[in-house]
Amino acid sequence: MRIGIDLGGTKIEGIALDGSSEILRRRVPTPRDDYAATVRAIGALVASIESELGCKGTVGVGIPGAISARTGLVKNANSTWLIGHALDRDLSSELGRPVRLSNDANCFALSEATDGAGQGAQIVFGVILGTGTGGGVVVNGHAVEGLNRIAGEWGHNPLPWPRDDERPGPACYCGRSGCIETFLSGGGLAATYAAVAKAGLAANDIARLAAGGDRLASKALDIYEGRLARALASIINVLDPDVIVLGGGLSNIDRLYANVPALWQRFVFSDGPVDTRLLPPRHGDSSGVRGAAWLWRDNDEDPS
Repeated sequence: MRIGIDLGGTKIEGIALDGSSEILRRRVPTPRDDYAATVRAIGALVASIESELGCKGTVGVGIPGAISARTGLVKNANSTWLIGHALDRDLSSELGRPVRLSNDANCFALSEATDGAGQGAQIVFGVILGTGTGGGVVVNGHAVEGLNRIAGEWGHNPLPWPRDDERPGPACYCGRSGCIETFLSGGGLAATYAAVAKAGLAANDIARLAAGGDRLASKALDIYEGRLARALASIINVLDPDVIVLGGGLSNIDRLYANVPALWQRFVFSDGPVDTRLLPPRHGDSSGVRGAAWLWRDNDEDPS
């Protein structure tokens, strides 16, 4: 049995998998701003799942950050109370067994590469388009963490091939300007619509209006799709993935899957049609927690 934990800012979700089949799911509130209580909550959730099912499992955890290869401590987490702590070691101590941690975007990509939209593909790039813009890389069924534990962090590269009106770009919380995230997050789409329509609207409302034929919402999405195409073309030029899977709230915009591949053709360094497929997630919002469970593979399980 594999147990996956998705550590979010407001909830902690746990799932138990038998093979690829979900057999149990539980959610508990996240003890915000309390690191010790967060560790205990994860331990209690795992114990509850195992008690109900009557067996122990491997435990993988997706976190909104990464374990630094230099210090062994959490970094880059928007759940800031995790930063500076040895979360993997503390959870291993709490549970009395090895625990594997990875960035939540890596878990999303791993889920979709294992038994989701990218199943059977050699290289899968998983994209999160939501409050932020993250990504994960899976090669031959294994998530690529990278030497600095930042593989897939395309959201903090500059927007490729910028137009004059896109320079220097919006300020990003990372301290730079013009990051992909500032253009392609939900807030980035809302800012694009505000510039076009001179009115404020949330990303999901913009998508809904565009689907209904609203001219200004459609224009904002046209601009968004052009930017997404350029950003993903730069990924194709580096990784040449078989499949790119979109996740996050903006992945529900159906028109992206036809329009963006048609636009990225001119930016990809290839001699013909680009065969990379752009697909929606098979497991939707469940991909992150499923991917955490898949951090343990069949040939390395050891729940003791």
